[in-house]
Amino acid sequence: MPNYNLLFMSTPIGALGSGLGGGVELTLSNIAQEMLRRGNKLEIVAPFGSVSSSLPIREIPGELQIPAQNQNRTEPIFIPKNSVLANMWDYARQVQANYDLIVNFAYDWLPLYLTPFFNTPIAHLISMGSLTDTMDHIIEQVANHFPGTIGVHGKTQAATFTFADKCRCLVNGMDLSLYQFCSQPGSHLAWVGRIAPEKGIEDAVAAAKITGIPLKIFGLIQDVPYWEKICQDYPDAPIEYRGFLPTHELQQELGQCRALLVTPRWIEAYPNVALEALACGVPLISYRRGGLTEIVQEGKTGFLVEPDSVQGLVEAIHRLDETDRQACRQQAETTYSVSAMGDRMEQWFEDILTHSPKLKAQA
Repeated sequence: MPNYNLLFMSTPIGALGSGLGGGVELTLSNIAQEMLRRGNKLEIVAPFGSVSSSLPIREIPGELQIPAQNQNRTEPIFIPKNSVLANMWDYARQVQANYDLIVNFAYDWLPLYLTPFFNTPIAHLISMGSLTDTMDHIIEQVANHFPGTIGVHGKTQAATFTFADKCRCLVNGMDLSLYQFCSQPGSHLAWVGRIAPEKGIEDAVAAAKITGIPLKIFGLIQDVPYWEKICQDYPDAPIEYRGFLPTHELQQELGQCRALLVTPRWIEAYPNVALEALACGVPLISYRRGGLTEIVQEGKTGFLVEPDSVQGLVEAIHRLDETDRQACRQQAETTYSVSAMGDRMEQWFEDILTHSPKLKAQA
């Protein structure tokens, strides 16, 4: 594979390292680290305040974007005054000639709309399923006019779009050396993620109360009133909020838990936290919804239960002895290594650059 100069465009809903970007932050970081390890050159464009000890980041000031999952199907596109999203892409426009490929990690309308106006090809890694009519329309336009440039994480996510056959399934990957396998867990269960209504954490709290098994909660409290109401509704639940932890601390605590509960109200594309849990040997108990249906090996690395069924969570918790923690780690090593992901990403980049109509026009 040839080496490339890559420009990575981060999510505009929060600085890298803040947790506001959810799984996109970890996905971008993992891909960037692997691309650098393989000899590629890259720069990451991200909102002001982004931090990384090892990645080259260009910080851009401006107002943060509203997360797409907070909007309903028919809402128009909203861009604030002095938008960091617009500022990031203005910077990309100015420096595009220095790069072979621009990789967009933002689930936002503007980068997709701008695609035809750039001379440098743009790859779009779409992090969510179908959410709004306007986004679906613009993604489909790019898929039609620039074939092969729309990447998704999994088949279930792609299936939410009417143009699923035009999406490239890339699957996520992790640096497994950062995750320690734990064969002998403690007594706790775990829940990890942004604390916001679409994540459905109250169901995990309810299951913990019913079973009496303590639940450790990790993640950024994005919606404070929502979290406060859960605490009021379940004052006696055996829960412990552990905060938003960096990877090395999270994996240590997560690995000691008996299982990870994943309770999305919406279609999660391919949650990284599920892969992190498997890497630590932690089985998954998840709603049968979104990318988790592609990840959980029923009865072996976890259980899929009826969506929104607290009773289903409770019944699965009582069956945890049927799972195999070694099989969890093995699944992570086989399918979700950062090396395997790097192979998939490099092949995607090469296919785009080989078939780019812009490059052919310049030849």
